[in-house]
Amino acid sequence: MNSLRTVWLLIGTLSFACAVSVPRSLQLSSDKYLLDNNLKSAEWISLLELEPLPSLDKISFKKLEEMPLKEAAEVLNKLYHLSKINHRPVDTYTPNTSDIDALLTTTTNEKISFNKIVQTAMKDSDFGKQVVTIFITGLPKDLKAVKEANSELVEAYMQRYCKLPLSLKLNQTYKAMSSEEMSSDNYVELTATKKCNANMIVIDLGSAMRNFKEWITLDIEEMGINLGNLLAELTDKVEVPQELIHVIGQGVAAHVAGVAGRQYSRVTGHRLRRITGLDPSQLFVSNKNLLNGLARGDADFVDVIHSSSYSMGTVMRCGDVDFYPNGPNQVLSGSKNVIEASMLATCYFADTVLPLMEHVFPAVAATSWKEYKNNNGYGKRVFMGLSTDFDLKGDYILAVNMKSTPLEKQMDYRSMHKPRKIIDEQLTRMY
Repeated sequence: MNSLRTVWLLIGTLSFACAVSVPRSLQLSSDKYLLDNNLKSAEWISLLELEPLPSLDKISFKKLEEMPLKEAAEVLNKLYHLSKINHRPVDTYTPNTSDIDALLTTTTNEKISFNKIVQTAMKDSDFGKQVVTIFITGLPKDLKAVKEANSELVEAYMQRYCKLPLSLKLNQTYKAMSSEEMSSDNYVELTATKKCNANMIVIDLGSAMRNFKEWITLDIEEMGINLGNLLAELTDKVEVPQELIHVIGQGVAAHVAGVAGRQYSRVTGHRLRRITGLDPSQLFVSNKNLLNGLARGDADFVDVIHSSSYSMGTVMRCGDVDFYPNGPNQVLSGSKNVIEASMLATCYFADTVLPLMEHVFPAVAATSWKEYKNNNGYGKRVFMGLSTDFDLKGDYILAVNMKSTPLEKQMDYRSMHKPRKIIDEQLTRMY
């Protein structure tokens, strides 16, 4: 296959005359994903508009970073709709699990492979006695916005569950990095003897997708089954109860998490307690005979944050509760590019993981940004993030300040944890 563009354009040309149009928002097999299927003619896209698209070989994450936000979003949308025209099988990509890096941040704090997770966890007698959070990345770590967002999330969990200043390194002797830094009033030297009261596993699936084509054609079904089997092993061999497992999937990895939840249920007969999707991606390749991607029912509770609807992310409902910062029709304008916009969901969730910051994102049930802005939302106020109530159902909208999160407004978080260089150096092995 030279490129998916060649296949899609060929099939589109043979199947449709140029006068035929393709809707910008296509209805999937289940209406649970739909926000609005009342399409207007202006929302249809012609095949002539699809023709100038570059081949997948010429699209890279770096180029998406460099492109203006709206331009990149338009390219991604056109690729998505073109993929919906093509109903023939396409080659999918599945990384070798031995090539996927993982990190047990509260156990060895050393990089291991995906295949070594269970073996490493078994060496820790305390593993699984508290909450086990499994974070699956969805984009390569060499992208600046991805590295920063992922670091923020891991740092937040370190502070919440390990009760240690972020300038200190877990499970080792904690020392400042230089004498100058040592003199800071905010930093002290101490030896870590206290264990974390939870466990976190980072699975860097995002970096196993080496280019845009591999990201767009990731076989979420096969990857999800691999992850589901691993989670089942954690329950079987390490005796981690399903009610203590929280899986967080970022971007395309949110759909992998959904498949993993279903596979876990098939193997164990039980549901995972919670799956969180952070800006689930659009699905360019799907199997019409299967329930594709993240969906309610994949765990006891599925919550989702959409931060780049209609670009890298999807506007379609994926969980029991879906949160739409600044509404479902927004490519968040405060972002510099589509990568950064997608990572905002991770940053928002990370803010709520920090102690005392669980309720910084209040939201109300609404069906549109206009309805929310006009105070026509309905029901009680709820909170997006780690402490979201498990009994919530439906779509919720909230207002966010794109240039300053509630976290930055309410407390000078960065100034509390200077110098930033220390944190970055401590997390180098992760990212």
